[in-house]
Amino acid sequence: MQVNVVIVDDHIMVREGIKQLLEMDGDIRVIGEASNGEEGIAILEEKNPDVLLLDINMPKMNGLEVLQVLKEKGIKRKVLILTIHNEVEYLLRAVDIGVDGYVLKDSELAVLRKAIFTVNSGNTYIQPSLAPLLKDKLEQKESQNEEGLTKREIDVLKLIAEGLYNKEIAEKLVISEKTVKNHVSNIFRKIDVSDRTQAAIYAIKNNYVEI
Repeated sequence: MQVNVVIVDDHIMVREGIKQLLEMDGDIRVIGEASNGEEGIAILEEKNPDVLLLDINMPKMNGLEVLQVLKEKGIKRKVLILTIHNEVEYLLRAVDIGVDGYVLKDSELAVLRKAIFTVNSGNTYIQPSLAPLLKDKLEQKESQNEEGLTKREIDVLKLIAEGLYNKEIAEKLVISEKTVKNHVSNIFRKIDVSDRTQAAIYAIKNNYVEI
């Protein structure tokens, strides 16, 4: 069964190159192209493709903004982001919005084809090299509380409330004093306090320590 694809990328040579590679075997057909996000949304509604291949960095609305608009409008299309960005933050944002797939532009053709067929069949495809990073980031996110404190920061906050100094906290948690200083700085910023006494009061008020 042939998969119909629309490519949205602001570089015409990239679009043409991808189109030629994908259409070699005849089981993928590129039915439309767009050079920016706004055009992408318009052509998507006009052409009704199976899969939308979407770049991130584009004028007049980037790929993540396009993804957000599709979600808000309730336009249900399989979306595969094809990008140079290997930073997990971009991937995490795309996953949060609801992307079906995420592939890097330096991947082999076989990877891109597999991603297209995978998302078209209703499954998710994440670039294999990025999957472990995404897993770590999601686990880290789940371990944060409402203020964004990580489990380790909560451990440090409890020890601050017990009156321990950085060196003592470092020894207790078996981490470096410099790491403790970084945690303390992040804690102060996240809970909006300026000293250890305020942090201790915050910890007591929010039941991180028992008195």
